[in-house]
Amino acid sequence: PVIPCVVSQWSVWSGCTEPCKTTYRVRRRHVIQEPRNGGEACPPLEERAGCVEYWTREGTECKQSLIPALITTGGFGKARKKRAAADGNERAGYCVEFQLVAITPGCLHSHHSYTHWMQYLREGHTVCVECQHPALDSRSLHCYGDGSGSKKNQLLHWQAVGNPRCKGTWKRIRQLDTCSCPSVHSFLFI
Repeated sequence: PVIPCVVSQWSVWSGCTEPCKTTYRVRRRHVIQEPRNGGEACPPLEERAGCVEYWTREGTECKQSLIPALITTGGFGKARKKRAAADGNERAGYCVEFQLVAITPGCLHSHHSYTHWMQYLREGHTVCVECQHPALDSRSLHCYGDGSGSKKNQLLHWQAVGNPRCKGTWKRIRQLDTCSCPSVHSFLFI
């Protein structure tokens, strides 16, 4: 008989592999039954997701210059606000406008549905990135990678969550109380 591959459930996500760097976390599953007689092949056994840990293993805060901004689509904010409203502890956020300077080709080669938003990242465009709870750090009252304290025209780094090959540089234009970019150019700090 034809026997398809059978795999276990996913493990829990690991922690970030290194603190103070844009890196990844991993989850794995294992093969329970190998396919036989032309059965369906096994699916991937490992998944990686972008992450960053803002505290060293010794418990001190990472230096801002080491940390690129992690961004995702602004549409993620609707679900985030709905979850945050339940606890009532969120602080008012803000928005930062950036001009995109350089973008890696990996942003254009994202074929997963959750990465389609990356097609709107184009060199020279102005984007708005919102800092909202829970990315808004309760101690410093800012989001990591927002460029606060940077010099005028200083190149800052960013990375798209969900595609480690999509990253680039941008220049901070200004900080605003609310975002005013079109939705396709509105993003969130993670």
